[in-house]
Amino acid sequence: MTVLLAMWLLEATPSIGIESALDLREIYRQKVDRQLIVPEEEQRFYAEHLSSELLRAGLIKLSAQYVVLVDRSPKVQALLLFWMSDTGLAEYIGASPVSTGRRGGFMFYETPLGVFDHTVANLDYRALGTKNGLGILGFGVKGTRVYDFGWVGAHRTWKPGEGKMRLELHSTDPHYLEPRLGTVQSMGCIRIPATLNALIDHYGILDADYERAKVGSRHFWMLKPDREPTPWLGRYLVVIDSNRDSRPAWSPEPNMEIRLPKVKPSLPPSSIQQ
Repeated sequence: MTVLLAMWLLEATPSIGIESALDLREIYRQKVDRQLIVPEEEQRFYAEHLSSELLRAGLIKLSAQYVVLVDRSPKVQALLLFWMSDTGLAEYIGASPVSTGRRGGFMFYETPLGVFDHTVANLDYRALGTKNGLGILGFGVKGTRVYDFGWVGAHRTWKPGEGKMRLELHSTDPHYLEPRLGTVQSMGCIRIPATLNALIDHYGILDADYERAKVGSRHFWMLKPDREPTPWLGRYLVVIDSNRDSRPAWSPEPNMEIRLPKVKPSLPPSSIQQ
C-alpha cells in the first residue's frame, strides 16, 4: 500500500452506522484491508482464552464492551477483536495480522503477556510522519494514532532478565513494514494495519476511559472531532501466546519480497524498529 493510499484510507469516514455491537463485523470486513479469516473453532478457542485472561485479571461482571486480543505466538501473530456481552459471552468481530517483539539488539523486548488497561494516565499521541535516515516511518503515516499502555515489565531479548518497556499499539511503515505483518518484527510494541488503526480510532474501540474523562470536561487533542464512539467502548488489550508448533492455515506467512534498507553503521536499531 502506498503512503498516499494509506492516508486516504485513514481520512475516509466509515459510512456504515452501528445499531448493534455486532454491526462492527461488516464494517471491519469492508474497511480493514488486511484481514485473517478465522475458522469458527479457532474463534471459540480464542474466546475461551480471552474469558480466562479477564477472569485471571479479576475483571468480572464487566459492562458490554469491545476487547482487543493479540496472539504473540511467532506462528500466529494476529489481533482478534471481540465484543463481550455483560454476561461474559465473547463474540468474534474480525482479525488481522500484527507484528510483536522479536529477538534483536539493544532495547528489544518480548511483547509482554497479560491484560493491559488503556487509560488517560498514559495519554496517546499521533504519528508525526517523520522518516528516519533510511526513509522508514516507524509509527506509520502522519496522523495515525499511537495507543499508549504505559511502562510495563517485559523480558529483555538482548540479555537475560526482566526490564521495563513502553507498550504501544500503532501503525507502521506502509511500504517496508506493513507487508511484514504476520511475523515478529518489533522492539516489543504491537504493530497493526493502518486501516485497522483507523477503525479502532474512529469508533473509540479502546476509548472508554477517555470518554469517561471527557464527562469531567477534560479535553483530549488526539480525539478527532468526526469520530463516532459506540455505546460499547472498551479499554483492555489482552496479549496471549498460543505456543503453536506450526502455522495455522488461516494465518499464512506474508510474502516479504520488499526488503528492508540496509542499516547504516551510524544508525542505532531503534531508528528502524518501533
